[in-house]
Amino acid sequence: MNNLSNSDMNIRDTDFMHSALELAGLAQEAGEVPVGAVVVKNGVIIGRGYNRPISTADPTAHAEVVALRDAARHLGNYRLADCTLYVTLEPCAMCVGAIFHARIARLVYGAADPKTGACGSVINLLAETQLNHHTQVTGSVLAEEGMLRLKRFFAERRKAGAGAESP
Repeated sequence: MNNLSNSDMNIRDTDFMHSALELAGLAQEAGEVPVGAVVVKNGVIIGRGYNRPISTADPTAHAEVVALRDAARHLGNYRLADCTLYVTLEPCAMCVGAIFHARIARLVYGAADPKTGACGSVINLLAETQLNHHTQVTGSVLAEEGMLRLKRFFAERRKAGAGAESP
């Protein structure tokens, strides 16, 4: 996929995760669970998304799916081979399914999701050898920043009595 050293890849992963965290901030400003995602191809962001299920009345409008849709429109193809998806929270089963169908080469996520994480926290769909696509996974990139944002969001919601559900 690329010839970057581990050090260079870690720096790029951090830079792109910062972009995803900025999008998570937009989700939070909109009253959505603060999760953001970007799709990168050849070092360029080609898709952006943040959680929008509440504002769009669409249960599939998770940050990952929104970013994948944006990237697919950008490329004019639903196959996103040679792309990396950066997301601030470990994807759920629905999003992992979308990652498979898009043929994402690499997934980089921030915070683990102990309630719905499908990349190892609850279940590891990406490790299923019977599935027809395999995605390289890197977790815990800027995990503390993403988790802190989520914890603050839910603490504020509880304090306000809004009772937001977890992602």
